[in-house]
Amino acid sequence: MAEVATTAMTSASPSATSEQLLVVVDAAARRTDGESVRIAKDVLSAGAATKVCLPEGPEEFARALLRRGPRRPVVVGDDRALLRTVALLHRRRELAGCTLSVVPVGGPVALARSLGVPGGAVAAARAVLDGRERRLDLLVDDSDGVVLGGVVLGGVRPPSGAGAGAGDGAGGFWADDGGPGDGRGPGEERAGGRPRPWLRTCRSLVRAFATRPPRSGGEGPQRLRVEVDGETVVDLDQPLESVSVTPGAAGGLVTVELRPVPLGAAVEPLRATGRRVTVSGPDFHYRADTVPTGPVRTRTWEAREGAWGLTLPR
Repeated sequence: MAEVATTAMTSASPSATSEQLLVVVDAAARRTDGESVRIAKDVLSAGAATKVCLPEGPEEFARALLRRGPRRPVVVGDDRALLRTVALLHRRRELAGCTLSVVPVGGPVALARSLGVPGGAVAAARAVLDGRERRLDLLVDDSDGVVLGGVVLGGVRPPSGAGAGAGDGAGGFWADDGGPGDGRGPGEERAGGRPRPWLRTCRSLVRAFATRPPRSGGEGPQRLRVEVDGETVVDLDQPLESVSVTPGAAGGLVTVELRPVPLGAAVEPLRATGRRVTVSGPDFHYRADTVPTGPVRTRTWEAREGAWGLTLPR
């Protein structure tokens, strides 16, 4: 149990804030950058009464957050840890009443920094102690998923493990011609301990022709219907290179940018704002923040103004 085996109490210094912090250190952050984790814990413990949790997996991570009591949660980890935290609190309907703090450590941290969180363990930890809450917008989709930074359709590979028969060949976006891993099938690459590279090549060619949509010179265009607040902005007769949906526009609106495929002369991107965006059409993949998702045939995102609080520098 995270609360028993991996928790430590640290008394605050006399000058520390009276607020109590629950510092949840993601396991991936501990493995990839233990020194930054140590620095963050030292700075936080010197400035506030802290309870440090070192969960070993998603279940312990969730259990620690849900048993936080009156403590303000501080996530030490990368963008995936931040997204996991927001999604969990959203599902529990506790997100609106909880102010989160983040110290970006470990893998990808571009999302946290784009939200205004400082880079570097010391600066981020000091912002946790001395910063203020800022209410931020987010997107909620029709499967109750949350998006903090934005959605991109275009140039998105399917999630690892997706294969033919899951809609891959029905017109989804693709990033490159590579597949996950090295293409090795169980028991197929070696015979008597010797590699058989020709088999890998054959399997790669078969997979490429069997699962990829037909293309003509690079990325294939996608035909989608994009509706903003019930009004059709682009219909299926207009091929698109990409679509992006970003929260945070004035008044709790989302910004939608569509890039049509140029037919001859250059075409300017189309932009629209609204509270509700629906994309539909042939099977497509998309990336919500850092997570590739799909295939789906329709998805709706709705803006939620000031839906969550994040501690940022003053």
